[in-house]
Amino acid sequence: MNPSEDALKRLKIADGHLRGVIRMMEEDAYCIDVIRQIQAVQAALNKASTVILENHLNSCVITAIRGEDPAERERVLREITDVFDTATKT
Repeated sequence: MNPSEDALKRLKIADGHLRGVIRMMEEDAYCIDVIRQIQAVQAALNKASTVILENHLNSCVITAIRGEDPAERERVLREITDVFDTATKT
């Protein structure tokens, strides 16, 4: 399975979990069960993000680093830093 297919599969899993969470809330399900399903959504999204990032690092970033344009190298590295900065903001 290629990275795009893997990421899409994981996003669909997250979508299914999220639909389950919504249904559980509509049915006034037990709070801990809802939280566990929310955690499953978060885990699926995190894994999809990891797959997409790994693909990006192994394609776009490597291409930019091997390229001749220093501005492009700096741009892709700044993007990676920005992604991690955004992920760690609370």
